[in-house]
Amino acid sequence: MAHGDLTPAADGRTLVAVFDSPVATSLLHFAHEAGYHTALVEPDPSRRAHVRGPHDLLAAVTAEVLGPSVDVVVTDHDRPELGALLADVLAHPTRWVGVMGSPRHTAPHVAALGALGLPEADIGRVHRPIGLNIGSKSPAEIAISTLAGLLADRNGRPGGFDF
Repeated sequence: MAHGDLTPAADGRTLVAVFDSPVATSLLHFAHEAGYHTALVEPDPSRRAHVRGPHDLLAAVTAEVLGPSVDVVVTDHDRPELGALLADVLAHPTRWVGVMGSPRHTAPHVAALGALGLPEADIGRVHRPIGLNIGSKSPAEIAISTLAGLLADRNGRPGGFDF
């Protein structure tokens, strides 16, 4: 586990999970197995202390972390740092940005980003809900759904069973 700059996978695929959570743990595991270079951004030092895995561990999102081949998944929509962290992500080119959350509830990132003065076009870059609609319940299922959705999007496919 490194604590510095992010080096993308040979094909450029990088997945950055934001905030330590059970879903982030599963998502980073499956993404690593699928050939992504992986990183966890966790701004809270007390939460970083116990994190383990084959991914980079970062305290913040920086220009060195983000780029046009990077997918960013925010795994906790209730954290107070959500707006500021997403604003930092949106200030850089990324291939894809999403925030986990139920479509039945108001998306808290919209108000947080609006309060920071981000334009609607930037706020619109954030996907929510994310992942394939497979009825996911457990952290592992949510991670699989999310990664499958990212792979489908990256490959220009709709996901699901339609070919």
